[in-house]
Amino acid sequence: MRGSLCHLGHSLARRLETRAPPPATTTLLRGLASEPSPPLKKTALHDFHVENGGKMVPFAGWSMPIQYKDSIMDSTLNCRSNGSLFDVSHMCGLSLRGSSAIPFLESLVVADVAGLKSGTGTLTVFTNDKGGAIDDSVVTKVADDHVYLVVNAGCRDKDLAHIGAHMEAFKKKGGAVDWHIHDERSLLALQGPLAGAVLQTLTKEDLSKFYFGEFKMLDVNGVHCFLTRTGYTGEDGFEISVPSEHTVDLAKAILEKSEGKVRLTGLGARDSLRLEAGLCLYGNDMEQHISPVEAGLSWAIGKRRRAEGGFLGADVILKQLAEGPSIRRVGLFSSGPLQGATARS
Repeated sequence: MRGSLCHLGHSLARRLETRAPPPATTTLLRGLASEPSPPLKKTALHDFHVENGGKMVPFAGWSMPIQYKDSIMDSTLNCRSNGSLFDVSHMCGLSLRGSSAIPFLESLVVADVAGLKSGTGTLTVFTNDKGGAIDDSVVTKVADDHVYLVVNAGCRDKDLAHIGAHMEAFKKKGGAVDWHIHDERSLLALQGPLAGAVLQTLTKEDLSKFYFGEFKMLDVNGVHCFLTRTGYTGEDGFEISVPSEHTVDLAKAILEKSEGKVRLTGLGARDSLRLEAGLCLYGNDMEQHISPVEAGLSWAIGKRRRAEGGFLGADVILKQLAEGPSIRRVGLFSSGPLQGATARS
């Protein structure tokens, strides 16, 4: 679920590939552990990653592939020209249900969730009472009484604690909302120009009428899945929530149907792709002391929310919108290094 040109993606990819230290001390990506930690959690695809040459590293408490046999550079380019399949099951999907689900969520995020058409979603930001960003998330209005969202792996614990505490207070005031954390499901991201054609071979749904930002529940490879047409690469693609016991079969089917053009891709290429697409990374481009306005995400604040407020830190954020922030994230394009110099982060 679910938008810095602060670095050069290709440069990062080369650095990750050639200079990455042993997994226990890898720190080039947010969430990679640098000190001994509790046993790592494993996704349903863990053994499949290892069998296919995945180089596993600690990431936000999970054992995740940073790359496979292809270099990070090659994986990045293949995603742009053909397609990539990412395991993003470390991220946390959850549903909010009830007649007050949308008003409750709108008390915590900046998006106009009520104004979304059912079956569509948008990027939003959870804020604190000082206007800082707790996390970003892609939120989908499934129906008037059902919202589906995905939060970042590295923010899972604090996000769930934050949502849970506010939900308890909300319900004590008579609000009708409950939640379900989808730990029984895994999440795959199929990205790249071939994503639609490959996925079409595995479903009867006409994907040519499934547009960016939309959400559908449909059968893929004979299994009931949640699909959103979105991603974190700047390419066309889908995020597929699938029952965990069917994840390996679905991954194999996607790779087989692509005839080798879609490849398993790890976190290294995912990071370079999102960098070049100008997509924010929580912990790098925004933090609890940086507001959505300062992070360059003013566009994610709904028009109605700008007028009405009603979310945590609204007084700070609306003042920044009116007067301008004192700092702002910007993207920089390089015209190339000085003669004899090497581009570095």
